[in-house]
Amino acid sequence: MTQDLPVAVIGAGPVGLAAAARLVERGLTPLVVERGASVGAALRAWGHVRLFSPWRYTIDEAVRALLAPTGWIEPDPDAFPTGAEIVRDYLVPLARHPALAPHLLLGAEVTAITRDGLDKTRSADRAARPFLVRWRDARGGEHTRRVRAVIDASGTWFQPNPMGVDGQPVPGEAVVHARIAYGIPDVLGAERDHYAGARVLLVGGGHSAINAALDLLRLREQAPGTELIWALRRRALDRLVGGGANDQLPARGALGLAAQRAIAEGALTLLAPFSAAAIARRGDAVEVDGTHDGRPVTLTADRIIVATGFRPDLTPLRELRVALDPALEAPPALAPLIDPNLHSCGTVPPHGAAELAHPEPGFWIVGAKSYGRAPTFLMITGYEQVRSVVAAIAGDHAAARDVRLVLPETGVCGVRDAGATPAGCCGGPAPVGAEACCVADLEAKRQGEAGCGCGASASLAA
Repeated sequence: MTQDLPVAVIGAGPVGLAAAARLVERGLTPLVVERGASVGAALRAWGHVRLFSPWRYTIDEAVRALLAPTGWIEPDPDAFPTGAEIVRDYLVPLARHPALAPHLLLGAEVTAITRDGLDKTRSADRAARPFLVRWRDARGGEHTRRVRAVIDASGTWFQPNPMGVDGQPVPGEAVVHARIAYGIPDVLGAERDHYAGARVLLVGGGHSAINAALDLLRLREQAPGTELIWALRRRALDRLVGGGANDQLPARGALGLAAQRAIAEGALTLLAPFSAAAIARRGDAVEVDGTHDGRPVTLTADRIIVATGFRPDLTPLRELRVALDPALEAPPALAPLIDPNLHSCGTVPPHGAAELAHPEPGFWIVGAKSYGRAPTFLMITGYEQVRSVVAAIAGDHAAARDVRLVLPETGVCGVRDAGATPAGCCGGPAPVGAEACCVADLEAKRQGEAGCGCGASASLAA
């Protein structure tokens, strides 16, 4: 009977462990398979980055219910955690909980998922067959387990998009890989020596790029020889500002406002739109040929940061019947709800098991990976996803259908009306200098310091 088998959860990040907590809540046995040597491996990779959303949006209700009786001290709901703090203060205590610890496999990279005795071409009796999850351990050994259902919460962090505007690596990108960092390198900490005094080419226009740019500007204050060339692959400069002072997650809006201020002050060189055509080593530097606003340009840099987003790794799912939107690589029913051309992070409608379903019964992709290439994912969205999915696995279809989620709206993933009157941090029209004050105040709060006060009453309500 497949009902006696565990439910596989791929990935031990916040959403994966929330899924495990929901399974325990329902009396089901999880099998959590994590490629990293510890829980939260992806978060550790950007552990130096402070989130733009506070703890109140980071803790799942089922996890809270598990941890509360253990003496766990819940973090300040209005504080902004770093990735490392989420791991230390939330995921590690959860991983040690006796309800989850025996069911957690670390250093286990999933290589394939299939039906027991069936490839994807065979239709007969699929729903009655258990899944087979195959993984490779840290020593290269191969293992297989039978499970009743699979929740893929493996995320996208380890599958960054390449530098090319066509979705492909730029010729020469692999050759100079030692000079390229993907995502948000720790330029103020562990990787400071690589960037202090260097000429850095930053490619990308989302929050990862903004974070990297602001860190590099802080580094320039300490190491004046540091130079920043910021290349956007599209012309949409207003996307850098995002929700600004109107953002219901003010720290997220502050990122965009700070970026806009740096551009206005000439603290960096901005190229938009920019398209790279070739990369080559030139002595101790890297030379990038491309076009800026349709004109040929050659750039020389010591380091390149590629912050162009991420994409799902679909290789382990090759023998499953997975349906994906051809553009976003998200489940077809979910794709129109999260399309970044239509929705911001906060305007995504509630969705659950029904929208996440695939032609393969008993299989779901959740969390950031469920959004495919859309950059609009918020952690609390993943928590509601897994609550609904686990309810469906448990046979509680009414609870699975009853999806409820209220997100903080923002213009950050769309285009703000250029004629709109900016709002002040505390609501109403913004007085002169209010945006600069908001940036200073909210950025100070994001760094755990006392702010100037103008953003103290900014709405953070869910």
